[in-house]
Amino acid sequence: MNSEAQRDYNDLIELMKKQGGSYDFDLIGKAFEFCVRYHEGQKRWTNEEYYIHPFNVAKIIVTLGMDSQSICAALLHDVVEDTKATVEDIKKEFGEDVALLVDGVTKIGKLSFTTKEQQQAESLRKMLIAMGKDIRVIIIKLADRLHNMRTLDAIPEQKQRDKSLETLEVYAPIAHRLGIRPVKEELEDLAIKHLDPVAYSDIENLLKVRRQHREQILEEIKERIEERLKNEMPNVKMSFQGRVKSIHGIYRKMYLQGRDFDEIYDVYAIRIITDTVADCYNILGIMHDMFRPIPNRFKDYISTPKPNMYQSLHTTVIGREEVPFEIQIRTFEMHHTAEFGIAAHWKYKEGITENNKSMEDRLAWIRQILESQDTSGDALELVRSIKVDLSQEDVFAVTPKGDVINLPIGSTVVDFAFAIHSAVGIKMIGAKADGKIVPINHEIKTGEVIDILTTNQAGHGPSRDWMNIAVTNQAKAKIRSWFKKERRAENIEEGKFQIEREFKRSGIAFSEKEYEEYISDLAERLHYADTDEFYAAIGYGGILISKIMSRVREDYNKRETASKPKQISDLTKRPSHSTEGVVVEGIDNCLIKLSRCCAPLPGDDIIGYITRGHGVSIHKRDCNNVPNDITKCDEPDRWIPAHWNTKKSENFISTLQITAIDRDGLLVEVMTTVSNMRIAVHSVNARETKDGNCVIVLTISAESVEHLKSIISHLEKLSGVFHIERIGR
Repeated sequence: MNSEAQRDYNDLIELMKKQGGSYDFDLIGKAFEFCVRYHEGQKRWTNEEYYIHPFNVAKIIVTLGMDSQSICAALLHDVVEDTKATVEDIKKEFGEDVALLVDGVTKIGKLSFTTKEQQQAESLRKMLIAMGKDIRVIIIKLADRLHNMRTLDAIPEQKQRDKSLETLEVYAPIAHRLGIRPVKEELEDLAIKHLDPVAYSDIENLLKVRRQHREQILEEIKERIEERLKNEMPNVKMSFQGRVKSIHGIYRKMYLQGRDFDEIYDVYAIRIITDTVADCYNILGIMHDMFRPIPNRFKDYISTPKPNMYQSLHTTVIGREEVPFEIQIRTFEMHHTAEFGIAAHWKYKEGITENNKSMEDRLAWIRQILESQDTSGDALELVRSIKVDLSQEDVFAVTPKGDVINLPIGSTVVDFAFAIHSAVGIKMIGAKADGKIVPINHEIKTGEVIDILTTNQAGHGPSRDWMNIAVTNQAKAKIRSWFKKERRAENIEEGKFQIEREFKRSGIAFSEKEYEEYISDLAERLHYADTDEFYAAIGYGGILISKIMSRVREDYNKRETASKPKQISDLTKRPSHSTEGVVVEGIDNCLIKLSRCCAPLPGDDIIGYITRGHGVSIHKRDCNNVPNDITKCDEPDRWIPAHWNTKKSENFISTLQITAIDRDGLLVEVMTTVSNMRIAVHSVNARETKDGNCVIVLTISAESVEHLKSIISHLEKLSGVFHIERIGR
């Protein structure tokens, strides 16, 4: 090793000694030397020697209190992906456990995938499977992502945004579910810094402006609390801390919930840590005697822990200075879990044992997410599961027997029923919330007592509509599984109906014989045993019809082109390809423009009109400017067949008119939703209407009709939005 590498290694050793743990220094030294040697000559995007990255990942792993094998794997986590070293080399030099950890963190990069999203999902699936075997895999991956985010400024801006969005949607929720608070909050703050730098800077400035005044007041309050508690509970061990809410936490409340900074009462908090649960509740009583509690701002996470096993008492109070602040009360053990989450098992020398029941419970979500993906057969389901099922905001509802069920915010009684047990969900015929009958789509609120009404009638099962009502992927997967097993004949008929409907919408017309041959060929290409199995998969939701229609349309257009007879003439009809992604029959090398009156998109049934001196104008077939019967119009020869070039992937401008109830923060939520989908926005205009509503006109880029439908579907889920229509521009 060179002198610089030797100095870095010495720093790592010093950090481990400060942690006070028992480490295998020889094994770690060997891993460091291996890392430096195999990455020799490689540079990071920061132009540093590449080993600097795994070295810093190892330092993060040390601060989390992880063991020697985890530190070795952190040092070696990129050698298989970026050098000639193999997993077998790692296994031979460092043992099977270290090799398993390194392999689990290594992305899938040598297989062929149709999209970047699918590759991401498959790599994530591989990592989750490895997590099921050894949870240290994800802790190393989180440390890897954290250091990458700390050095993100050195890569191109678009890549910064892509990495940040993936961090916010995938890795921060996982860190949250594992209870590793410092990692989770830093990942979120760094992501927001690159996704919305203006808002990040504004919040930073707000904190700086108010910090000195607030901190002085809180320091005085903390001294009064310490004095009171020492007088009232002199023999109880206690520790006092101050806490400032993370920038991302403030961002969510200001920009997603539309609240002013001064309306956020938990920006600053005082944390009291003590020995026992009984002491926590005694301290709570004293705090409520000292200060006036704000109604509906008390949360008892000790009796009802969060899904990541976080426990604490939270109460928001107002002192005589009229400054609201939060008080958090917990035991030392709870504090260790809150700070280190699942990593606390190594930090406090517990490790993972085969009979550790609490550990199994904490990792049950990994199994549920993988089961959900196995049922749907769609690797992208993993990413959707993490976004929804690992939501940082949960609701807590209670069964009539007193069992607490945790669900993501927005969950319905359908999700609640299947969270209790698959059999309860399947037999459900209705539900009560706090003793009153509620509809199936009733959104659960924290504290509600939910009573699921069931039937023992033979053959009863869930409705297909429940797939659209359920929020959690766990419930959706169980509904899909039931239809797959119990309703084969019904699934086949439903699949046939969906195929025929989509073919009709797309203008695809086969003869009966051609249809049977094509469906048989399509089923074989999608790896189904026969057409019935293919139809059934569509029927129970195993295949999304929207995902195969682009392939079907491309196949159909190829068949149509091949089947047309060639005309022996100097004026042989040739397709004309334009920059607009349109094929016009019979005309070559001409100007083609999409009409502004109807703004057609790929997937729309279209027709061309030969203008005077301006090329061919493309209209939707149902446009008001297109005659219903071309043969009876004044100049039928100027109307010419056209269709989309399905091989070409382009963006097309489309305008949406959104009508909604006027409320604070709506426009921000619309723009955030569009930004999260990586949609280019060309213009936006909002105005109030006389009836208390508002109209937002949004001009965006979309790839196709299916893509536009997906955008509309996401926007329709926003609170207050009741109508969206596509308009000409």
